[in-house]
Amino acid sequence: MKMNFNIVLVGLIAISVFSSTVLPQEKKFRKVENRAFITGEKLTFDVNYGFITAGKAYMEIPKLKKIAGRDVYNVVFRVNSVSTFDAFYKVRDRYETYLDVEGIFPWRFEQHIREGSYARDFSAYFDQWKEKAITKKGTYPIPENVNDIVSAFYYMRTFDFANAKPGDTFHLENFFKNKVYPLDVIYRGKEKISVAAGTFNCFILEPLVVEGGLFKNDGSIIIWLSNDELKIPVKVKTKVLIGSIDAELTDYEGLKGKITSKIK
Repeated sequence: MKMNFNIVLVGLIAISVFSSTVLPQEKKFRKVENRAFITGEKLTFDVNYGFITAGKAYMEIPKLKKIAGRDVYNVVFRVNSVSTFDAFYKVRDRYETYLDVEGIFPWRFEQHIREGSYARDFSAYFDQWKEKAITKKGTYPIPENVNDIVSAFYYMRTFDFANAKPGDTFHLENFFKNKVYPLDVIYRGKEKISVAAGTFNCFILEPLVVEGGLFKNDGSIIIWLSNDELKIPVKVKTKVLIGSIDAELTDYEGLKGKITSKIK
């Protein structure tokens, strides 16, 4: 009888402990209304250095995957120098993020940089259940809904700028290497922009990237997003050590809806 009582007691203690513990599956992640992008979207850009077309860039969402039991967008960003420019400065860069479909935050990020003789590889797994970033060099605490630089860009596309005023700031946090950096995005206003893909009414944004950017910049980055629900990037201007690099939209396909900001 005593043995049976002990078994029951242990069982009650176990149930009590179990019921007071928040299981990972019980965590409530944010839900973001996303009218901007969907699987199958592919955006193509000319990368211009001055008057020279030095490369091509591609932003695409080729497929859905499962990570940590969640549906994620597999997002790929690539920059390649064109063959005529390879002899001067060969570029083969690839960024990849796995973006939570409901919450628009990353579960995994990869960066593979090949620029001339310079090479860098970095990857991180974001355990959003436990709020930890896991890299080859260690495990680091992260805030809820932390971003990488690519996921931050796609999350930014879900923002509502309709009532924004020049100077308004949107605060994000970006993990790279071994720490979390502030990533403030400043709304600069509206402008009409003409590129190879057409003429668009655009929102102007300036992300203040501290570390881990899409280009090795030495100054400001300005982004023109289409002034509609899709908010596709029409142009990106990045200051580098000598001059600036412009990425301009040349083609698009697989969009979630109609581009109502396009004038012609």
